[in-house]
Amino acid sequence: MKQVPIAMLLLTLSAVSQTPTISAPPAAPKHPVTDEYHGIKVTDDYRWLENWDDPEVKQWTAVQDARTRAYFNQLRDYNAIHDRIAQLLGTPSIRYDTLQFTAGTLFALQYVPQQQQPLLVALRSPDDTSSARVIFDPNRLSDRGSIAINFYNPSANGKYVVVVLSKDESEEGDAHVLDTGTGEEIGEVVPRVYCATGLGSVAWKPDNTGFYYTRYPRGKERPPQELDLYPQIYFHKLGTNTEQDTYVIGKDFPAIAEIALDVADDGWLLAKVANGDGGQIAFYLMDAKGHWRQIAGFNDGIAAIHFGEGVDLFVLCRKNSPRGRILRVSRERPDLNHAKLIVPQTSGMGAESDHPAIEDFFTAGKVLYVMDVVGGPSRIRVFDRNGHRLTAPSLPPVSAVYQNATLKDHTVLFQIETYLDPPAWYHYDPASGETTRTALHETSPIKFDDAEVVREFATSKDGTKIPLNIIRLKTTRLDGSNPLLLTAYGGYGVSQKPDFEGYLMGFGPRLWLDHGGIFVVANVRGGGEFGEEWHAQGYLTHKQNVFDDVVASAQYLLDRRYTSPRHLALVGQSNGGLMAGVVVTQHPDLFRAVVADAGWYDSLRVELSPNGQVGTNEFGTVKDPEQFKALYAYSSYHHVKDGTPYPAIYLFAGANDNRVDPMQSRKMTARLQAATNSGLPILLRFELNAGHGWGEALNTEIGEYSDIMSFLFDQMGIAYGQGGKDKNTGNR
Repeated sequence: MKQVPIAMLLLTLSAVSQTPTISAPPAAPKHPVTDEYHGIKVTDDYRWLENWDDPEVKQWTAVQDARTRAYFNQLRDYNAIHDRIAQLLGTPSIRYDTLQFTAGTLFALQYVPQQQQPLLVALRSPDDTSSARVIFDPNRLSDRGSIAINFYNPSANGKYVVVVLSKDESEEGDAHVLDTGTGEEIGEVVPRVYCATGLGSVAWKPDNTGFYYTRYPRGKERPPQELDLYPQIYFHKLGTNTEQDTYVIGKDFPAIAEIALDVADDGWLLAKVANGDGGQIAFYLMDAKGHWRQIAGFNDGIAAIHFGEGVDLFVLCRKNSPRGRILRVSRERPDLNHAKLIVPQTSGMGAESDHPAIEDFFTAGKVLYVMDVVGGPSRIRVFDRNGHRLTAPSLPPVSAVYQNATLKDHTVLFQIETYLDPPAWYHYDPASGETTRTALHETSPIKFDDAEVVREFATSKDGTKIPLNIIRLKTTRLDGSNPLLLTAYGGYGVSQKPDFEGYLMGFGPRLWLDHGGIFVVANVRGGGEFGEEWHAQGYLTHKQNVFDDVVASAQYLLDRRYTSPRHLALVGQSNGGLMAGVVVTQHPDLFRAVVADAGWYDSLRVELSPNGQVGTNEFGTVKDPEQFKALYAYSSYHHVKDGTPYPAIYLFAGANDNRVDPMQSRKMTARLQAATNSGLPILLRFELNAGHGWGEALNTEIGEYSDIMSFLFDQMGIAYGQGGKDKNTGNR
């Protein structure tokens, strides 16, 4: 029998003495199933937990969830934490998101305090919030906020708007056409425009007679397991039966295609077609007469193409320039081999401030706006169509630009936020070079005047420098006693930028800081913080670099006495949940508590789900011997070891999650509960009316975050209200 170190034993006994009594988990019998991959036999003891149609699986899951609820019901501080989170989430000012300007009207999603879902509204200008007029309110369709707007798109004349709706976070969305003047629905619902696998898109024809859209298979057009794959582009004419919609293009697209549409004022249509999640993208261009041509293939390294003024196409190219360069070409002769270089790639990988990566760009009139990511934070550069540098908008330090919108006069709006400041829309006038905050800014009940963000660098296993964003009080003492929350993502080329209201952000750090805590976001590889090089070093067979980066980040924080293993927690969601599962199985002694939300743990079974197939270009496939070897090497479900003192672990899954099959969390929970000998809880929360978090109702969000924070407070031994002064209530 493996011996437990005395220090770990004392830690465990201490923790158990502070943790409420919790019943034993439900029995999870082992029914071994053995698969063979490239000559290697792999046994799966809990394959039976994959079948959600099995009543025994549903009963087992219900008992797990009831056990978790019983644990929270015993926590002394749960109600106080829940009430505080409900207050913080329910009392910010109105927030405006996803702005689009067309035909003299500014459309936006309006987040209203204590409303379960945002509303679609129209405004006269970004400086006149009193003019906001509600076009569509999904809260009127469901008291519990189960109906969500996936996205919307107004027609060119502003008379109509397509609103794509889904239910219970399923992300299976249908398109509804509304009259923007009355809010009334017109015509038929166009089904299956949006799915979690490849998402979806709509582009109105400039004459306002109808719209192009992404169409997923319906009815019996495909086998059930393929209904969320094989999207194509169709055209719907207003006033006609959707069964008469016209096929446009897409029969030859990959099954795992992800399509985004854009239309020019004169009717030219651009289709961006991603080959799954790995960054391979093709582009197709249709002229005003309906003739298509492919202008970039999957191996051409083109990340984005946007219409410019007149016949210009602007192109973001990453081939032989992984941090990106901008080209210009005529759409009438779109030969990218003869495109003109407008914005070159920055050189080298030196100081992060000197070598940004181009994340995206857009044009407004004759002006080109380039959004850079600089190791995490954002930067904006501005050019004319020939690449001459113009005055750029001013940004706060360690901030991020998330969205933009172009107004009628070709001035632009940017949504900017930091870790300590809520989102606000700023107006930029290229003629004057002035940047001013608009009325579309959120005020928050949370203040961070006593806090700061510092950026430091950990050194990973192979010597790579990993940026750390450390949110702390200015008076923080580095004596190893601070509770510390570490989070990271590391996938899909997605950059973890400063975010006030992201996962556990906004209210999370305030609660944490008020009780002596520190919050750290690590910009690990697999993201896009330093461009495609950074992404490529953390995907496919290089995925282990992501986990090494997280471990190095944790070790850096320990070595500099920001915290200690007794006070260190790891939090991850989605791809971050995968990360948390791997790190805790590879280094079970590094953390005191782990939260893994909607993660993949059995990496060998991921691609059996539709969205798992979409992810094979990011993670790899078991069909390839080398990729299988890498997947199996880090698959956390297969590396849980019996008799190991695992930290306290909280897993969350939603029954309607179409991105990550919830069976992943069921299997991982059973395996961990059977293996751990620490005495610390392994908990599964399973929400029947939730999905992956997209379109989450306010009450669901409050409940989820209350559970997470209460779990961490309990496992860290933090008494709510006794860790420091709460600036917002004056209580201790």
